[in-house]
Amino acid sequence: MKIHHILFLALIVFSCETKKENTSLNPENWSKRAIELKTSDSLEYGKSYLSVYSQIYSLTEHTKHNLTSMVSMRNTSDKDTIYLLRAEYYDTHGKSVRTYFDFPIYLAPMETTEIVIDEVDVSGGTGSNFIFEWKIPTNCPAPLFEGVMTSTMGQQGLSFTTTAKRIK
Repeated sequence: MKIHHILFLALIVFSCETKKENTSLNPENWSKRAIELKTSDSLEYGKSYLSVYSQIYSLTEHTKHNLTSMVSMRNTSDKDTIYLLRAEYYDTHGKSVRTYFDFPIYLAPMETTEIVIDEVDVSGGTGSNFIFEWKIPTNCPAPLFEGVMTSTMGQQGLSFTTTAKRIK
């Protein structure tokens, strides 16, 4: 086989790799969950902070490994509907990357919804985080916000979780 045939075959093999689409930028259509809240409602206001990681260091501070992050937003009440007012994603430096929604949405009793940040979306960096604002009825348990970060390479897998901290 001549060298130009080998080069041609190598070009075909390597050009077949498909480019990964970043679906983090096309989140769920939150408007389907939108609800209008009356300011006179006697709902308790809260705010929670959740750390997530779109990258972690590997071997040294100069080598990073990308992760897929799933942010789980859960209504832990089996009786009451709760309301999430805002979900904002920040990068390592505290700069807002994107707001997923900034209007009230509802979660029915025991319902869960997610935000997924693709492995190719490294805009958050190694210290990314979320701020969630929410309202709940009196005597209702607070919502639960968790992050699940995963990655697989070959036969190895990596996963870990984080849990939000209420800050207000």
